[in-house]
Amino acid sequence: MMRRAIRTAVLAACMACGGALAQQPVTVADAWVRQTVAGQGATGGFMEITSREGGALVGAASPVAGRVEVHEMRMEGSTMKMREVERIELPAGKPVILAPGGYHLMLLDLKQPLVPGATVPLTLSIAGRDGRRSTVAVEAEVRKLGAGAHR
Repeated sequence: MMRRAIRTAVLAACMACGGALAQQPVTVADAWVRQTVAGQGATGGFMEITSREGGALVGAASPVAGRVEVHEMRMEGSTMKMREVERIELPAGKPVILAPGGYHLMLLDLKQPLVPGATVPLTLSIAGRDGRRSTVAVEAEVRKLGAGAHR
């Protein structure tokens, strides 16, 4: 009888957590930043962001950086150019990839070297379709130079 009650309680807790996770308006997967070398003051941050209801990534922050900017890289003629953007649209239910050579975060004025295996806290600023702002806390893994999106 006691085991059945415990199983029922555990199952109910799992279902409640699963339901809460399913209701999260923005989810982030595979967040990582590139390792730095001595004297390097900036690095890139990458991840997959999915907004259940749609919205936009409008900013980010991290305690390891003086500032974090939202950037894109794209070809202009025969030259690859990087520039800061005000926002990255997050279409409802569709993952948006921040990856080397495309949209990404730039962590600038780094306060410390970033070594492989460490984690970097990031706070993403999201504007919902209704204009309301929210934040999403992310722990990004530091990966070795030359690492791609997947280990």
